[in-house]
Amino acid sequence: MRLEISPVRLAGDVVIPPSKSLSHRAIIAAAMAEGRSSVTNLKFSEDIKATTEAMESLGARFQVGEDYEVIDGVDKLKRLKDEIQCRESGSTIRFMIPVALLAQGKVTFKGEGRLCKRPLGTFLDIFDEQGISYSKGEDELPLTVDGMLKPGRFRVPGDISSQFITGLLYALPKLEGDSVIEISSKLESKGYIDLTLDVLASFGIEIENRDYREFHIRGKQKYRARDYRVEGDYSQVAFWMVAGALGSNIRCHGMRLESLQGDKAIHGILKDMKAEMTEGEVITVKPSETQGTVIDLSQCPDLGPIITVLASLSRGKTEIVNAKRLRIKESDRITSMTTELNKLGARITETEEGMIIEGVETLQGGVTVSAWNDHRVAMALAMAATRCEKPIILEGAESVKKSYPHFWTEYERVGGKIKEV
Repeated sequence: MRLEISPVRLAGDVVIPPSKSLSHRAIIAAAMAEGRSSVTNLKFSEDIKATTEAMESLGARFQVGEDYEVIDGVDKLKRLKDEIQCRESGSTIRFMIPVALLAQGKVTFKGEGRLCKRPLGTFLDIFDEQGISYSKGEDELPLTVDGMLKPGRFRVPGDISSQFITGLLYALPKLEGDSVIEISSKLESKGYIDLTLDVLASFGIEIENRDYREFHIRGKQKYRARDYRVEGDYSQVAFWMVAGALGSNIRCHGMRLESLQGDKAIHGILKDMKAEMTEGEVITVKPSETQGTVIDLSQCPDLGPIITVLASLSRGKTEIVNAKRLRIKESDRITSMTTELNKLGARITETEEGMIIEGVETLQGGVTVSAWNDHRVAMALAMAATRCEKPIILEGAESVKKSYPHFWTEYERVGGKIKEV
């Protein structure tokens, strides 16, 4: 899908879609709770569909509505299918591997696109330690596993992906014995672990967090069915908040100011860059002359693409640091954002773990850019287009379906000018 995007400022009200991170977590917890739960305020992106189908393959039953699921969960998972298709969802594959190994029988995990190359070595090390047999091809996926998870001590690095830890935190309480997760290196993305612990607690699971260095998990626990409403997504509101700082007038609805989401860091980043905003039930960021600064993305890597856009149009120099995990997302987001924004006239230099950005007054446009099959790159470039002098053509615009399937509808509704070419 190729879209021509004209450089116009946006104005209007946007209801922010629900948190994808919390949606995954609530669906899995509800599906593991015997009895009936409901998860409301859902948007059925490709990632959320993948997690729903994965839990169906383990015995949970789903009634799917327009923006909700009613879930009849199962206390003892059973393997109804010997294949789990994770599409392009990193959360699905890393959450589901430990969970699926609570059920007997061989299972093959499959994926699409760049997911097939995203690292799974943390789990393969655990399989080796526990004597669980597995096989895979040249890439990480497909991965076939035959065996069941056993309680014990699990050493997990904290600087690759918190998703490995979350997957274990979901599965280990169901085992017959107690377990410990030991974090073997600095833990990044603590906010995502906080989300996991919060959702688990709300479904009746107790985890002892020892200063994020160890997690002690009692075995033989049961998930409790409940109704859960998903809050708005800070990784998505960030696009509209930055659009405001760049000159648009967007009022953002549906956010929870007390949220534990790590991407709530967008508030602090915007303030550090001297953006003006009003906070409350409605969040508005005013057109601002933002200033360059040093931004540490170790706890909020998903903000990387849109922060790069903001920094490119801020006065002075911005240095993005501790961002090496951007290289193992749907695209290598350091390279993809550097490549595409420099085409538009930005001045970005890659480093091994981040970027150095010299701000410019405006972007040029008038060229074709690529989304790199990455939803966050596509949405970031859409916001960059509002500050271009000429239209841009965006290739791969359909990639937004991964997390925000109605993004282009919203973009047009608040004044964005797009046409398919």
